[in-house]
Order: sequence, then structure tokens, then C-alpha cells
Amino acid sequence: MADGDSVALITGAARGIGRACALRLAEEGMSLVLMDIGANTAEVPYALGSRSQLEHTRRLCSEAGANTEIFSGDVRNEQDVDEVMRITLARFGRLDAAVNCAGIVSPSGRSVDEISAQDWSTMLDINLTGPFRILSAAARIMKPQGSGSIINIASTAGLVGYRHFAGYVASKHGLVGLTKAAALDLAPHGIRVNAVCPGSVRDAPELEGTMLREVANALELNGDHEQLFLRDQPSNALVDAADIAETVAWLASGRSRSVVGAVVTVDGGFTSR
Repeated sequence: MADGDSVALITGAARGIGRACALRLAEEGMSLVLMDIGANTAEVPYALGSRSQLEHTRRLCSEAGANTEIFSGDVRNEQDVDEVMRITLARFGRLDAAVNCAGIVSPSGRSVDEISAQDWSTMLDINLTGPFRILSAAARIMKPQGSGSIINIASTAGLVGYRHFAGYVASKHGLVGLTKAAALDLAPHGIRVNAVCPGSVRDAPELEGTMLREVANALELNGDHEQLFLRDQPSNALVDAADIAETVAWLASGRSRSVVGAVVTVDGGFTSR
């Protein structure tokens, strides 16, 4: 069970699923290190999590009683990853859970033969190599502790294909594979590695999430995009970010102590079709 002595690092924490996970782990009593890029980048065609949004997540977590640090950094940058780990140890002295939530959904919306090498590299560097960097650095801290939980936020795109999203699908399939391989490497050291695969997640205004809208933009969908995504949901409902956060809280805690290398779908039945 998570408590005030347990520490979690969450990437992509400025908004959306990352913010929901931060708030839920704060409720669990965990101390938090919240990381997000805090700025836009030319390679990604939409606004990324801002510094002010990251600071707002911190305020919300602090109001929930959590001891919280924030760090603006890019998971593509090895020095930023090293620095967030240094900050974590300097402030809290340990790391019990790492949640790889940072990720992008676009540049997308093109056939595989129309994807540029730069767009492909950007997608994989953020969505796959970024989590690898965090996972590897976290494991080096957790090994001497003999315990830890690493949770990768993948996607149903890590289990099935989507037209015009080859880069995203490849990155998330890779993340599922990384989860399984890393779980085998690290289980003997008491470190559990698991993945969560969300389906279509509603963009909750209070979380400032935009992912579903950006998928719709990449596909140039017109009209009420949420209603369009609902057509493929067996449950007739979009997934709430709180549902993802609840799963993350379970995986971060001792309540899931025998769950190793699992891929947990939270998709309203989408991949059961």
C-alpha cells in the first residue's frame, strides 16, 4: 500500500492522464515528482503541456496533501532524465514508482508511405525511447532498494492497428514489448514493470487534456468528434482519465504485488471485438 514514505515520478504530468495519475497517487499518500516538457517543440504540431499547467498540477496535488516537486524536462534528453532522478533522490531519497505517461499522438494522419523520416523519429523518440530512458534510470535507483513499480502508459494502439497512425502504433507496440522484456529483466530485483492500454479517453476540461481532439484533428474529422469515437465503443462510453489513474494507483501499490509484465486494457471493451 502506498503511503507517505513512498515516492512516485510521473512524466507528462502537466495535464490529461498524467494529471489524473498525479492526483490519484496524491490521494494514495505518495510523495510526487512531476515532470513535463513545459514548452512547445517544432516537431510536434500541437501545444504540449506548459509550465503553468505543470504548476497547476502541483498545486492540486499539494492541496490533496502530497509533498511535490516539479521539473520541466524532455524525455528525449538524457541529461534531463538524469537531472529529474537526481532531484528525486535529493528531495526524497528513494523512488518507488515511475509512471511513463509522456507521449504524443501526432504528427500522424498520413499513410505509412507518406510519413517523413523526421516525423517517424520524433514519434519513436518521445513515445518509446523516452520511456526506455526513464525506465532504465528508475531501475538503477530501484535495484539497490530491492523494490519498485514501473508503469508504462501504452494504448490500444499497442495491441491493434489504426489506419494513418503507423508511427504511433509502432511506438505503442514497442512500448508493450519493452514492458514485457523489462519485466523479465527486473523481476528478480523486486521491480515490477507493467503497462496500461487506454482506449479513447475523454478530454476532461478539469484535466486540460487534448489527446482525443488531436487524434480527431490528425484525421481531419468534422463535427462532434467524441460522438464519432463513441461508435466504436462496446460500452457506449468513452474512458475517463480517472479510470486509467485508478489502474495506475493499483499497479503502483502492493495490492498488485504479483502482477508482473501485465498489459492491462482500460478501453470499454474496444479490443474485445
